[in-house]
Amino acid sequence: MTIETGLLVLESILLIATIILLIYSILEGKQRDKLLMEMGKTTKILTRQEYFLTVLDTMMDAKEEIIGCITGRLPGGDDRQMARDIIATLGGLTKKGVRIKYLLPKFPDRLHIGYLYAKAGAEIFYSSCLMVHNMRFIIVDEQIVVIGVPEIIGETEATKKGYRIPSEGLAMVLRNYFNACERQTSFKDYLKEVMHQTGATLQYLAREYQIDEEELKKIMG
Repeated sequence: MTIETGLLVLESILLIATIILLIYSILEGKQRDKLLMEMGKTTKILTRQEYFLTVLDTMMDAKEEIIGCITGRLPGGDDRQMARDIIATLGGLTKKGVRIKYLLPKFPDRLHIGYLYAKAGAEIFYSSCLMVHNMRFIIVDEQIVVIGVPEIIGETEATKKGYRIPSEGLAMVLRNYFNACERQTSFKDYLKEVMHQTGATLQYLAREYQIDEEELKKIMG
């Protein structure tokens, strides 16, 4: 074997080894990315649960008033139990005389949560102002604020985490912003608006948005 042939064989072996290491590195990178994604999903679930637990704990401290701005999307999966816990808490607080008012975006599919919150004793209003599409928060007794944060900006994005901020100044600013939100429509009036705009009947809306038809008739009556 000549020196040239030997060098060519050695070069080929090194090339093959390099390709094998490259493939291994790519596969390892994919596995690492997959692991990081799974860890990220777990973190999101935990922070979302922590957010709802913080909301519940803060609400239960209310003595006089709660003001909230929420997405009002139909809950699914594990969120259903959280929604039931919040609604039960609202019912208990309103029976104690705590005033509760929530503002939701003007989307027909938000009628479901609006109805459940109203049934629990909260005042429910809908609006198309900018704030209601971009902010999620509650204010408790004008002293404590809990702000929800989505992973991606947008009204359709779920709230992933939140912050509890004891601040009378921030509470006052958000309350003023809340009150300044234009064209606030009550649950009953928004229900009429949806029926007028879509031509839908009460029976259809009750079935479509999972609301008791007889209860809707009482509200409209």
